[in-house]
Amino acid sequence: MTSQPQQPSTAIENGRIPWIMYGTAWKEAQTERLVELAVQQGFRGIDTANQRKHYDEAAVGRALSKLIASGFVTRDELFLQTKFTFLHGQDHRLPYDPAARIATQVQQSFDSSLEHFGTETIDSYVLHGPSRGTGLGPDDWEAWQAMEEIHDSGRAKMLGVSNVNLDQLQLLHQKSRVRPRFVQNRCYAVRGWDRRVREFCNANGILYQGFSLLTANREVLARPELVRIAKHYGRTVSQIVFRFSLDIGMLPLTGTTNADHMRDDLAISDFRLDADDVRLIEHLGST
Repeated sequence: MTSQPQQPSTAIENGRIPWIMYGTAWKEAQTERLVELAVQQGFRGIDTANQRKHYDEAAVGRALSKLIASGFVTRDELFLQTKFTFLHGQDHRLPYDPAARIATQVQQSFDSSLEHFGTETIDSYVLHGPSRGTGLGPDDWEAWQAMEEIHDSGRAKMLGVSNVNLDQLQLLHQKSRVRPRFVQNRCYAVRGWDRRVREFCNANGILYQGFSLLTANREVLARPELVRIAKHYGRTVSQIVFRFSLDIGMLPLTGTTNADHMRDDLAISDFRLDADDVRLIEHLGST
């Protein structure tokens, strides 16, 4: 079954929010090559973090600068998303002074990201997870208020939060001056694909970004029901999962290192799943 694709994209000043993003975590020495490859295959949304423990943001910037300099893509065609990471999530390769107050760390990390990208603006600046497992503490509010100031300056067009539970998201949404436009969470089928957080996002104009859609759900991907659906549409199981995410209003992230898989991940805009198939996948992990 095919129909007009309905990706969850929203107009912004320079272009649109992409309907799929390329994630750059855990690429290490291959980061620059893989980011260049991803953009060449058609990705225009790039997700990274100024957290050398799991990302090489500088290598992401080098790849994008090379592509822009060659004329393959312009800065305005790219959607750049990066993150501020608290000290407990970093290793010794810090993008800020660990002795500085949190607000200063946010500013230093953001300035470092701008330098890595060679740009004056970031499209989406994300708090890379609260400082605690429950609630929001003083460090979280200080970090968010510093991010709000960056947003006020026009250097970050939108703000978001990652690795957040429902209670934390509700609190941030209720009490922040600049509300989050994005939530980025690891998405488990056995938890209803993060249903409660997604429902809150949908009700409050927040775009949910799902990562580890494949790697966190290997058992579900092998289920015969999903294999049957993939065969019915003449697609791979991975393509069905990404199409499902779009059909429920989720922006998927993929971090594949394979050029063929990159092209497959991008080739899902010409069909939609039947409502019955969407409902089946929605509840597949809990059955």
